[in-house]
Amino acid sequence: MSDKLNDVATRSFRNSFGKAPRWIASAPGRVNLIGEFTDFNGGYVLPMAIEQRTVIAAAPNGSQTILMRSGANANEMRVNVSVALTADPVGSWSNYPKGVIDGFCHLGAVGEGFDAQVFSTVPIGAGLSSSAALAAATATLLEKVWGRSLDPLQKARLCQKAEHEYAGVPCGIMDPYISACGRADQLLLLDCESEVPAWIAFDDPAVTVLVVNTKVRHQLDDGGYGERRARCESAARALGVPTLRSATFEGLSRSADRMDAMTARCARHVIGEIDRTLRAAQCARERQWERLGEHVREP
Repeated sequence: MSDKLNDVATRSFRNSFGKAPRWIASAPGRVNLIGEFTDFNGGYVLPMAIEQRTVIAAAPNGSQTILMRSGANANEMRVNVSVALTADPVGSWSNYPKGVIDGFCHLGAVGEGFDAQVFSTVPIGAGLSSSAALAAATATLLEKVWGRSLDPLQKARLCQKAEHEYAGVPCGIMDPYISACGRADQLLLLDCESEVPAWIAFDDPAVTVLVVNTKVRHQLDDGGYGERRARCESAARALGVPTLRSATFEGLSRSADRMDAMTARCARHVIGEIDRTLRAAQCARERQWERLGEHVREP
């Protein structure tokens, strides 16, 4: 599948720029089996990389300008790396690669300009982290073009910072981490407090994960995600804990009158979800697939 996508990206680049690419970089989308809204609360998540990927083909252009085009968008991104970068309007796809480029510039890793063509099979707005795949693919490309390698956590944090500062999305570490570091046939149990990963084999031929498109659009920069995060932070303050990772149902019951009903509901979900995620991960280690499914289906 990766070779086919690389071939498509190469043809797309040739059609767009009339020359052959020198570099190709990619990053996968992801599906999270369990652990929703827990990453920005210091909890646990259990995502896996999927075969759908974002691929970027590029070649030098002899300037200090990066010109990036996307097959999914009519607009192109043009960045002069010799001057300070600023974010584009909220909702612009260019903010994801631009934020990553700015991160590399702040590391002192600035190099030559290049032309780039983005090709992706990760559906946009489907909850499969197309934005993180674009950011991680850009980071991997810059590692090749500008010769500055990042360790896995450093790359994930740089992509996360790009989403925060350029896209205006206060995302947790899960999406950038799995897109930047995902492994074939493995689940990632990520402790989002310590940011320490644990990889779990997921190569049983009897098990297949089906990702179904519900046609419900998913958009992190519409304010709903930020509101959810704000409610969780408010609940943690009311409970007197640094994050909901340290909260308990007992503590929530004692302090429920300090928060509104929706905030308490958000906190209750996170407390239970952290525990379910750990139990689900243990089921995966033991290949207890039916029990894993029961945890995923729990309300």
